[in-house]
Amino acid sequence: MAGFDDIRGQEGVVSHFKNAIKLNKISHAYIINGEKGMGKKTIAKAFSITLMCERHGESPCMECHACRQVMTDNNPDIRWITHEKPNVISVDEIREQINTDVQIKPYSSNYKIYIVDDADKMNQAAQNALLKTIEEPPLYVVILLLTGNKDMLLSTILSRCVSMELRPLKREQVEQYLMEKAGIVDYKAKEVSEFAGGNIGKAVKMASSDDFMELKDSVVRLAKNIGKMTTADINAVIKDISSYKDNIEEYMDLLLIWYRDILIYKSCGEKGKIIFEDNKKHIREQAQKFSYESIEKVLKEIDGISGKLRINVNFDMVMELLLLTMRDGISRQGESV
Repeated sequence: MAGFDDIRGQEGVVSHFKNAIKLNKISHAYIINGEKGMGKKTIAKAFSITLMCERHGESPCMECHACRQVMTDNNPDIRWITHEKPNVISVDEIREQINTDVQIKPYSSNYKIYIVDDADKMNQAAQNALLKTIEEPPLYVVILLLTGNKDMLLSTILSRCVSMELRPLKREQVEQYLMEKAGIVDYKAKEVSEFAGGNIGKAVKMASSDDFMELKDSVVRLAKNIGKMTTADINAVIKDISSYKDNIEEYMDLLLIWYRDILIYKSCGEKGKIIFEDNKKHIREQAQKFSYESIEKVLKEIDGISGKLRINVNFDMVMELLLLTMRDGISRQGESV
């Protein structure tokens, strides 16, 4: 557990929170928006521990009783909202854990903080219930909504919250963090930072995984050979991909990067910066074979995989549709040439 000083690459967000604390202009509700792994929880924790700190500075002292409570997840004035179903936060959970609880004053702090992780999973009834508290909160309440897609929130909630956007870091910042903070050797840090898309959390996970290189090789084999695969080949590939179910998000991220590289090369040629540089020959060949429409269709299909799997759509069926879309994109373009 650390304060703002250890947060990398989100200077604008950190500066806003520190100034709000310094000027005593704390909003009653914030949205922290960014993809998974970009540090939403870290920033929420840093803001929370600073507000709780008994020395009331712009950074937490890490020594007082309140700071020690936060560091051990035992501070009674910080509430992390929990939910039973993995993909939905219900109206009852919001009512019980926020709406009813806000009437109880803080135990030992000037603030009582409610952190809703994955806030974009609140259903409409839950959001409407929360809106009532956001519109007329007790003076001591601060609500932090952590989202991967804030557009899923009601416009009335968006208009009543201060919205903070987390930005991807530069590749060099990710590489430096991996070496200095995560103890990753330089050559591996450099390679992983190319594929992490400016996301430190994703980079750390990739670098810490013994399967990353195997995962990458599997994606490259699939992407290079998909155009000539038979139905039997596709069925075999689906079995291969199923062995990576625990890392399916990372698998899809790499596949997404491959097709974005194709799109970049098709648009910019040799001037474009691609990630799969070692496979430029195959990227070039596929850029010639794919139409823009086909590339966009594949990218859309890959992007929707996580959502389909979250609602328990059959894994093999989802993968088959994806692979057929990838194969047919090449076939249809080839037919039109």
